[in-house]
Amino acid sequence: MAQHWIARRPGDLDVFVFEEYQVRPPQPGEVSIVVRAAGMNPADAKHVARGDARDFPKAIGYEVAGVVSAVGANTEIGSGRVAVGDEVLAYRISGGWATEVTVAARDVFAKPASLSFGEAANLLLAGCTASEMLHVTDVGKGDVILVHGASGAVGVSVLQQAAMLGARVVGTASRNNFEVVTRYGGVPIAHGDGLEQRVREAAPEGVVAALDCVGTDEAVDVSLALVADRNRIVTIAAAERAKAAGFTAIAGAMPASQAYRDSVRADLVRLAGAGRLVVPVARTFPLVDALDATELLMSQHPGGKLVLEP
Repeated sequence: MAQHWIARRPGDLDVFVFEEYQVRPPQPGEVSIVVRAAGMNPADAKHVARGDARDFPKAIGYEVAGVVSAVGANTEIGSGRVAVGDEVLAYRISGGWATEVTVAARDVFAKPASLSFGEAANLLLAGCTASEMLHVTDVGKGDVILVHGASGAVGVSVLQQAAMLGARVVGTASRNNFEVVTRYGGVPIAHGDGLEQRVREAAPEGVVAALDCVGTDEAVDVSLALVADRNRIVTIAAAERAKAAGFTAIAGAMPASQAYRDSVRADLVRLAGAGRLVVPVARTFPLVDALDATELLMSQHPGGKLVLEP
């Protein structure tokens, strides 16, 4: 029997249960994957805490990497042909915190040999989110942009992808994480009192766009003060402020976000395989210890991506 984590109802970590379950055989258009690494993201816990009771019980985990164990009839994956034994990664799926899972083949891609399973399992949720943030704010060559939360998982991917576009990033972080922002090409500045003035000093020519990965009032207020065109402000964490102030909020559950993020998955896998998009992994936990890992993740100080290994 396989094992997986589920949430029986909306709530905090006390509603999570690690249990045995029967993996269903893949139908046409599906593959089964023996999970070697499951990615972890704040959305895993947040979508349980804020979920609709009608959607439960809910299997946890949106991205994995592993080895194909079965293939449905006449099936290809998102990157093309597939066979049992192939190393793959998958996103966007449900139930990734598992020892084995059956998923839609369109969400599965060949894993680049240059990536570890842990890196591959943490590539696409953060990477697709970062790509969409840059897309909706129309960031391009020569732009100077402000990124709130630049040392987090999405922020680090934004830094790398912005550099590929030829943009310069001023990124907020705690002083302990300045080195992370610098490593990936950004100019670090501390959040806190006086942030607006520090941004003006770091970018005297002005910032043309603001990308908010943290959702604080400070991040929103400074973005509104510095960026004249509200179409070039985006948040992934302050939807209510965005609605009230007339700027953009994106989320994986939105149809437009889903369509865009699905469209860039293959490109991001290719970039990571070529070494142009790095996934910093901080720690690995046994799958059975997922709740301990989640507590570290939600502390907002994990120091990089976290991996669950069955």
